[in-house]
Amino acid sequence: MIQKSILKKIISDQRFFLRKTKNIIRDKLLLLPDDEEITIISGIRRCGKSTLLNQIRNRQNEKDYFLNFDDERIFNFTVADFQNLHETFIELFGEQKTFYFDEIQNIPFWERFIRRLYDYGNKIFITGSNAQMLSKELGTHLTGRHYQFDLFPFSFREFLKFTGINFDKETFYSTTGKVKLLKNYYKYTKTGGLPVFVKNKNPEYLKSLFNSILYKDVLVRNKLTNESIMLELTYYLASNISKQVSYNNLAKMLNVKNASTIKNYLGYLQNTYLIFLISKYDFSLKKQIKNPKKIYFIDTALANIISFSFSENKGRILENIVFLELKRRMYKIYYHKNKFECDFVIHEGMKITQAIQVSVSLYNINTKEREIRGLYEAMEVYKLSVGIIITEDEEEILTYKNKKIEVKPIWKWLLHQ
Repeated sequence: MIQKSILKKIISDQRFFLRKTKNIIRDKLLLLPDDEEITIISGIRRCGKSTLLNQIRNRQNEKDYFLNFDDERIFNFTVADFQNLHETFIELFGEQKTFYFDEIQNIPFWERFIRRLYDYGNKIFITGSNAQMLSKELGTHLTGRHYQFDLFPFSFREFLKFTGINFDKETFYSTTGKVKLLKNYYKYTKTGGLPVFVKNKNPEYLKSLFNSILYKDVLVRNKLTNESIMLELTYYLASNISKQVSYNNLAKMLNVKNASTIKNYLGYLQNTYLIFLISKYDFSLKKQIKNPKKIYFIDTALANIISFSFSENKGRILENIVFLELKRRMYKIYYHKNKFECDFVIHEGMKITQAIQVSVSLYNINTKEREIRGLYEAMEVYKLSVGIIITEDEEEILTYKNKKIEVKPIWKWLLHQ
């Protein structure tokens, strides 16, 4: 049992740290509901979950019942200590009914205490950085009692706000404004959206973050001992973003006997929010599961630190940025491939509602023909009248076989224009 005196010291230290923390208001804050359900914010380490939780606290009448469990001084905290923590809160701040818990998935059986708080009419805000652990506990004990939101590194809009770049609608129509936004888009491709790196641009920070994810969240948490295989797998994935991968081919390449082992490893990486896999869309769910996946990373700067050659390919950087923005907009994303390929198709309700192709430029006639054919095929298959091609800096409206194709520059599309 952790002594109350230790808990009081930790609570005091963390409150002092939070008072010093300043940041931009995240777009996600505007989407959070204001009701009695449990609010859970999940995402990769260091993407800003703690800062967002603090912003939520500052909007509430009751702000004091906060604890960050990613603190080495409470390494031995167990579910039995929650009652002690609750009593400590009351002793320090009096009785309140709003709780804030950061990285709570570090504590086994945390969901049982949260369920008890909820049943007694308390409001709870939680953050966590392991998708599988959160979903398992939520599904078992908190079904129908919570909202879960994924927080990503800065969007381009948030990046501009964080770096002090102002823009409005007039910016899009002026030569100076356009050049300014495109210049900052190129900066965004290099710095990504992890707040500390955007601020300090220290590559050692990204290396340290990657090591924390790989060793703490993947190897230690899943009791894995084959460090070299996991490193090779991650390096390969980061170097082949947007390309198709299959469990069997990865197993052969890494000399792993069973493809299911690779499937598990990819699952562990996905649980940390480091990578994402999307499936080829098929009306047959069984075929969707069997088809090769396409790989994307949570952040372009982090991927570049891990990979051998990612920064050299502007097209794959562009496609990864588009993917992340689609995730922020909470779309269900697939890729299309038949005779030709379309980078993204969006599934909403019972059907595909959007087809999106990504290309750095359409100036090359061969590139233009290939990209349009892939998009057109997807539009035909899913009965869409309008398709989108996202480029670095080209904008026009095309007609191809009675289909409308909107060519949009990435910097404008990212800003919802």
